Amino acid sequence: MANLPYAKEWLTFSQKNLDTAILLFNANHHTDIIGIELQQTLEKLLKSIMANQNIRIPKEHDLVKLYFIVEKYIEINEDEIILLKIATNYYKEDRYPNPNYSLPPKKEIKQVLDFSVELFDKVCTTLSINMDKN
Repeated sequence: MANLPYAKEWLTFSQKNLDTAILLFNANHHTDIIGIELQQTLEKLLKSIMANQNIRIPKEHDLVKLYFIVEKYIEINEDEIILLKIATNYYKEDRYPNPNYSLPPKKEIKQVLDFSVELFDKVCTTLSINMDKN
C-alpha cells in the first residue's frame, strides 16, 4: 500500500533544496554550493519513492545506489545515471580545501539542475502528488 503522506514529506524537503539550487544558480552563486543542494534534491527525490513504497530508507548518499533500490518504480536512462554519479560527487564527507578540490563547471551544474527539475516533475507525476505552491 502506498504511503503518500510520507512520500510528500520527502518531496517537500526535496523541493526546498531544488528551489534553493535554482535561486543560487540564477544569482550566479558558487557552483560547489549549488551542487550540494542538487545532490540533496536528488537524494530526497529517490527517498520519496522509497517512502511511498514503504521501503526502509538507508542512510546512504550515493545516488546511483539509491536509484537501483527504486529502479522498478521509476526509469531513467544511462545518461541520467551518469548525472546521478556526477551529483553524488557534489556531496562529499570531506569538502575542505585540498589539492583535488575544484568547483564544478557551470555548464555541468546546469545539466544536473535541468535533470533535477525533470526528475522532480517525473516523481510527482509517478506518485500522483501535486507539489504546486499556493
